[in-house]
Amino acid sequence: MINKRITTETLTTIKSFVTDDGIIVAAITTDQMREVDRIAIEETGPNLFQMMENAGRSLALCAIEMLGQQWRTSKIVVLAGTGGNGGGGICAARHLANHGANVRLCIANPDRLGEVPSFQRKIFRSTSGKEVVLADLDNEHTDLILDAIIGYSLQSTPHGAASEFIQWTNQSNVPVLALDVPSGIDATSGRDYGSYVHPTRTMTLALPKTGLRSDKTGKLFLADIGIPQEAYERIGLKFSSPFDERYVVPIRPAEA
Repeated sequence: MINKRITTETLTTIKSFVTDDGIIVAAITTDQMREVDRIAIEETGPNLFQMMENAGRSLALCAIEMLGQQWRTSKIVVLAGTGGNGGGGICAARHLANHGANVRLCIANPDRLGEVPSFQRKIFRSTSGKEVVLADLDNEHTDLILDAIIGYSLQSTPHGAASEFIQWTNQSNVPVLALDVPSGIDATSGRDYGSYVHPTRTMTLALPKTGLRSDKTGKLFLADIGIPQEAYERIGLKFSSPFDERYVVPIRPAEA
């Protein structure tokens, strides 16, 4: 179901994606993903802590893969929002720091973090990673930015700290890895509100979203966060796992 606040003007939503092995993967709307998350958290599992952990670890692995052999000496900046997407970014920052990466974590409105992201922040503080404010980054060299500012819950034009993070990211002129959805992009329609992150790659979670058009996502990857088949089937979605021995697979629109 397309979000009713979006008009029919230039909507080009994607019904399905395909993996590098030719497996077709259904695309999902924001409302559908929200319901799958609810079912997982309240009924089938995994809980939010587990899903966030899986998302963060996969994001960290994608960051290492992007940087190649220089990942240990590269400077990685993680920009995190206050919700679940931000929590995944904070978790990734911790995994990267635990493995010896040079990590800077910058949180938008840290005093407004939700319970689970706050827990991730607590763990991060026991690593070698450093938490900074955006102004601290202006005079520092950065090799990779992780965009974990806004996830699929976007409802309007980004403002405040989120808008500042997006602007800073786009002005940095370095590779960007976005988590789930590039910040500022409507996950259902693909619409942007004028201010959005322009990523090099996007790692989306569980199932690809209908608004993930390749002109706004960069190279697109799908990460398994542990949601079981039954959770998808309870919303009437036929699901066959696109994952083999891998937990992250490259995908592209099936219509392309």
